[in-house]
Amino acid sequence: MAPLHLFLLAGVFSVGLCQYYDYGDYYAPVSLSTPNCAQECECPINFPSAMYCDNRNLKFIPIVPSGIKYLYLQNNQINEIKAGVFDNVTDLRWLVLDYNQITSEKIQSGTIDKLGSLEKLHFNYNNLTKPPGPLSKSMMDLKMTGNQLSTFPAGTLAGMENLTTLYINNNKLTSESIAGAFKGLKSLMLLDVSHNKLKKLPSGVPSSLMMLYADYNDIDSVPSGYLAKLPALQYLRISHNKLVDSGIPAGVFNVSLLTELDLSFNKLTSIPEINESLEYLYLQVNDISKFELGSFCKFSSPVNYSRLRILRLDGNNLTQGNLPADTSNCLRQVSELIIN
Repeated sequence: MAPLHLFLLAGVFSVGLCQYYDYGDYYAPVSLSTPNCAQECECPINFPSAMYCDNRNLKFIPIVPSGIKYLYLQNNQINEIKAGVFDNVTDLRWLVLDYNQITSEKIQSGTIDKLGSLEKLHFNYNNLTKPPGPLSKSMMDLKMTGNQLSTFPAGTLAGMENLTTLYINNNKLTSESIAGAFKGLKSLMLLDVSHNKLKKLPSGVPSSLMMLYADYNDIDSVPSGYLAKLPALQYLRISHNKLVDSGIPAGVFNVSLLTELDLSFNKLTSIPEINESLEYLYLQVNDISKFELGSFCKFSSPVNYSRLRILRLDGNNLTQGNLPADTSNCLRQVSELIIN
């Protein structure tokens, strides 16, 4: 358990270190299959607990033989999960179903809900309208990107104290539909709710959260004290929303652990106050027309200055002439300052 947990944590940190990210490829088998393998799939001799059924134009899930812990079924034409397919592997640990055509109504009882040891479930790019369940309390990595999710019942994630990453981006979720969804999650580090229909940042997220992605929604404000309730938060992305100055309470982003803040493609007219420890600030394509050093530094001195490394202000109503004389002293660590 411990090596796998460390592996998942390394993956979480890797996606947080850049502004944009992609999903990684899965290992592809290169050796002969073991005798104990579904004929439609491959079970490498050097990895006999894994069964690879990906990219085979399958329309159904074959009966999975005992001994399989890792099952890869991505990139097929599967549209349902029939009862019995997992009866031999109730101790399955990883299940990857990305890029199929599975609907919520075609997931039969006694299938995924029987997988009590499941730690990783990837259900990206299918036709789900609600999460499958009940799901394993052992879950650590849950991804349902690119479905048709419009509802997310409050008890869906109940008891998942080990859940570390949750991707429910690119769906049809509203703020009301995810209310109470994150209660009781003690280990959640990454939450992606981008590309949905949210009008406010998700409520009730756990204090363990380090990365929150809420780009491409309809959010127009940030509640006062929101970040103060997330003491571990390092990466916050709210780009491509409807943020306005009146929806940004004074000092709401002035928290010491925040490393990256993306407020690009909104409707801000001024630069919000940030903490001097912030390293990456993206404000491109807003309506900002004034540059106030007080947003970055209360005052400048040999020991008081902003730790910003990247500051993007392109696509605003600013030019180099708007920069105050003391800018280079306050922003002495900036390696990239982009302005019109």
